[in-house]
Amino acid sequence: MATDANQQAQLAMVLGSDTAPFETLISHLMSSSNEQRSSAEALFNLAKQTNPDTLALKLAHLLQLSPHPEGRAMAAVLLRKLLTRDDAYLWPRLSLPTQSSLKSSMMSCIQREEAKSISKKICDTVSELASGILPENGWPELLPFVFQCVASDSSKLQESAFLILAQLSQYVGETLTPHIKHLHGVFLQCLSSNAVSSDVKIAALNAVISFVQCLSNSTERDRFQDVLPAMIRTLTESLNNGNEATAQEALELFIELAGTEPRFLRRQLVDIVASMLQIAEAESLEESTRHLAVEFLVTLAEARERAPGMVRKLPQFIDRLFAALMKMLEDIEDDPAWYSAETEDEDAGETSNYSMGQECLDRLAIALGGNTIVPVAYQQFSAYLVASEWQKHHASLIALAQIAEGCSKVMIKNLEQVVSMILSQFQSPHPRVRWAAINAIGQLSTDLGPDLQNQHHQRVLPALAAAMDDIQNPRVQAHAASAVLNFSENCTPEILAPYLDGIRSSAEALFNLAKQTNPDTLALKLAHLLQLSPHPEGRAMAAVLLRKLLTRDDAYLWPRLSLPTQSSLKSSMMSCIQREEAKSISKKICDTVSELASGILPENGWPELLPFVFQCVSSDSSKLQESAFLILAQLSQYVGETLTPHIKHLHGVFLQCLSSNAVSSDVKIAALNAVISFVQCLSNSTERDRFQDVLPAMIRTLTESLNNGNEATAQEALELFIELAGTEPRFLRRQLVDIVASMLQIAEAESLEESTRHLAVEFLVTLAEARERAPGMVRKLPQFIDRLFAALMKMLGDIEDDPAWYSAETEDEDAGETGNYSMGQECLDRLAIALGGNTIVPVAYQQFSAYLVASEWQKHHASLIALAQIAEGCSKVMIKNLEQVVSMILSQFQSPHPRVRWAAINAIGQLSTDLGPDLQNQHHQRVLPALAAAMDDIQNPRVQVRSLLNLFI
Repeated sequence: MATDANQQAQLAMVLGSDTAPFETLISHLMSSSNEQRSSAEALFNLAKQTNPDTLALKLAHLLQLSPHPEGRAMAAVLLRKLLTRDDAYLWPRLSLPTQSSLKSSMMSCIQREEAKSISKKICDTVSELASGILPENGWPELLPFVFQCVASDSSKLQESAFLILAQLSQYVGETLTPHIKHLHGVFLQCLSSNAVSSDVKIAALNAVISFVQCLSNSTERDRFQDVLPAMIRTLTESLNNGNEATAQEALELFIELAGTEPRFLRRQLVDIVASMLQIAEAESLEESTRHLAVEFLVTLAEARERAPGMVRKLPQFIDRLFAALMKMLEDIEDDPAWYSAETEDEDAGETSNYSMGQECLDRLAIALGGNTIVPVAYQQFSAYLVASEWQKHHASLIALAQIAEGCSKVMIKNLEQVVSMILSQFQSPHPRVRWAAINAIGQLSTDLGPDLQNQHHQRVLPALAAAMDDIQNPRVQAHAASAVLNFSENCTPEILAPYLDGIRSSAEALFNLAKQTNPDTLALKLAHLLQLSPHPEGRAMAAVLLRKLLTRDDAYLWPRLSLPTQSSLKSSMMSCIQREEAKSISKKICDTVSELASGILPENGWPELLPFVFQCVSSDSSKLQESAFLILAQLSQYVGETLTPHIKHLHGVFLQCLSSNAVSSDVKIAALNAVISFVQCLSNSTERDRFQDVLPAMIRTLTESLNNGNEATAQEALELFIELAGTEPRFLRRQLVDIVASMLQIAEAESLEESTRHLAVEFLVTLAEARERAPGMVRKLPQFIDRLFAALMKMLGDIEDDPAWYSAETEDEDAGETGNYSMGQECLDRLAIALGGNTIVPVAYQQFSAYLVASEWQKHHASLIALAQIAEGCSKVMIKNLEQVVSMILSQFQSPHPRVRWAAINAIGQLSTDLGPDLQNQHHQRVLPALAAAMDDIQNPRVQVRSLLNLFI
């Protein structure tokens, strides 16, 4: 109570007439101190709940009058969050005077603000708010104000106005279409004027492109055709004035237009393509500028569905673009280390030009096909392959590999020419050219197989075998071996048989002989290779082979090795953990160490290992820390009992690592894996409970990853928490409210990736399913069932309306269902089975009631699918409410949307199994006539078939 009173007192001071405490609160929200920031967030959230009007007005006052730019910027961001349609949407809770004052303040701020970055944030806030209230005429003053800004003499106001128009076009374009004539004049005048600044012109270009995209028919879009020349001039003038940053912004906007509305460009196509080709070819321009021009041209070529054949007939378009991409492929540096594979990356020496050329050739070939690309390509390859520069030979071979997928049908007809072109380069004096020739064979083995294999195996396989003997160039050798594997995938055994001995047998025979006759020498050689080889692929293979030899299986060599060899191997592997820089190889070494240790650690066969691991954990090297935690995680799984004597030390290690701000996210994930594996291996709850104080830091590892925008790390953490929820749910009980609240927040956050949200849902459902290990643990959590059920219902609403579904033209009756939809279905079924009808049914019926009166067909469909999914787990309770259930379903048999009717019929079918025979005995006189009537729905065969099937269930 004292804390509440203290907070209320703080709040009163912050929201009082003195502005200083409020400004302090805002500055604390930006603090690097977690404690200071958390305290400020709690106070801010309290103000949001209890004093929304005062809070909003305070923020507007700060935005308008604060002398501190960072304070104004933060005020704009916070206002945007409060006034955006999401869970924190405050606008409907504000009084009319407050709403009016905020609208006036924000328009005033646009006029007053001098800092460009803050002005943009204000425009974002205005646009977000307007998108929610403009369609209902909730801000009648805004558009007149925007048009007034456009017509002003102030470049700042003009730019702000165009920023708002661009965003409104994206959010609520229909509110702007009544002003189409006025907007046309505004855009034309601005983009044609010599008196307007480049920043304003870019903003206007953004606005006109956004507006054109929001127009629903080509007639309306064509009204803006006369603006297009001025749009193009905005780009060319920027380049002529040496303003490449502005030109790059313009290019990005044109790329967007080419991808969404390519037909809008058709009347000016010759001019715009000529300009873009000129930019792409201009070596005096920045690389990034030329790349954007190329991206525009390739995007335009890819728009074949929206504008079929539009670019094919342009004079010299393909020739010049292909030539520009070939020139990019020439931009490769000759890195001597590459030849002996001393660098891990086999792309060493490749530039961004080279990468852009590769990607775009692939896309261009797929977009335009072989009939268009191959004649141009072969003509240019012929010139390149007689040049003296090795880079041109290399470029031709790389380009050939890149276009193979898109041009396969045409290239197969000229296979003799293609193979001869490549094999001629196997004799090149330059290793990178030989590598590129081998690479081309490998790629064509996939794209032109099995024709390549059937027709040319007698030429290709001997050439690859010879390349495998290129001992001076390990990179070429390794790539030849990979190409043999690629080639072999599309080969019949009959084709391969004559060549296998020459390619494979010698290596295997030598290895097996060494295993039988010289195990010590073989093991030491592998350890030496692992420790000192400059070739990453060699070290990786050595780690894999050592693991096979030292793992308890048929090939287990360890007992046959001499004690000095055993001692040397253990030292070598610990040394390799310290030396190895490649993460993937380091992980293989850790796997080998853990596998070996699991066999010898219980008998004290490696007393140096755990002290070494603990030393790595406490080092300053993230790489060593991560390796140590990987080993601890695996040892916990294999021989956890050998670690329990160190439980106190491990507790401190895990707590320190997961609580530290100085530790990298990769190390924290490895530590999280290790602590979860260790907790799982502990045999009693007393030992597990010693780690309860580590749990908050474990949860923070997840939430910090999300706050830092690192979803890949967060997904790894979520997978580990799912494993913990499934095996040791009771370990979570003391932090259950916090962890469930975090997971619900993730599951509901539409800004996150779908896969991240699915993992949070999977955790919550797994926790609900853990009723045997933790009975009733989740049932009493506040709002747990309501919010999780609501999240799953929202997922079920994510279904695409595929017209082909109606007439059963697609085989799959799940057509249009998304990953969200499937996840929602599966989890509702599992949740109902886990928690039962007494828990689920009241929540479900409450949410169904709201969904079934909504206007969107997807909500009706979602309710019926959900009803069918929960029927098995909730059958006993639903049978008691059978009248209500049947009425709910049958009411949807009359829905105007076929997918809703299908879902209603599907629900009857499911309930016939899960609630039968009660359903049949009590309601046959209502259900059977409804199904019979549905069988007459000749407009929707899918509905007919489903009703017929359910008639016989």
